[in-house]
Amino acid sequence: MLAPSGLEIVFPDDIWLRETSAGDALEQAESFEANARRKAEYFGRLSSLPTFADDSGLEVFFLGGAPGVHSKRWAGAKGPPDEVDAANNAELLRRLAGAPERQRAARYRCVLVFLRTPDSVPTICHGDCTGRILEAPRGSDGFGYDPLFFSEELGKTFGEASAEEKDRVSHRGRALRALAKSLKS
Repeated sequence: MLAPSGLEIVFPDDIWLRETSAGDALEQAESFEANARRKAEYFGRLSSLPTFADDSGLEVFFLGGAPGVHSKRWAGAKGPPDEVDAANNAELLRRLAGAPERQRAARYRCVLVFLRTPDSVPTICHGDCTGRILEAPRGSDGFGYDPLFFSEELGKTFGEASAEEKDRVSHRGRALRALAKSLKS
């Protein structure tokens, strides 16, 4: 999606920046934007490269926007990602137990922050996609809450969607397309 920007895209592993526990500490702010900015500044300083980072999560309206910025660690589970995802999904289903469909409206939100240098004025892009939370998971693709998130646009859960289908309507896909557009102008 960012190829037309003329930037060569590299990931932290490509330049020998390994994930550490410091990454978890960068996601302790109370907004997606603050978390994304902290990550972009941190990796920009480590790499000395223009950097973008995102923070995203699931917001369930009936739950006052929870899990929100706490989506990744909402249930407090530790361990392999699949165990953490299972605990988060179980917590979501527990909190929505008995809730009618109209109270299961949700959205995925993504905020992406791009910094040419760690101290530059950030470019901030947003993306979201709406849907609802099902009473039981469907599909095994994706990660996190994807098997429970039913996309009205796709007519299926993100857990059932192909990567191409999900990219077309997902919150991250939309935020990345907004960034690509801003880098062209």
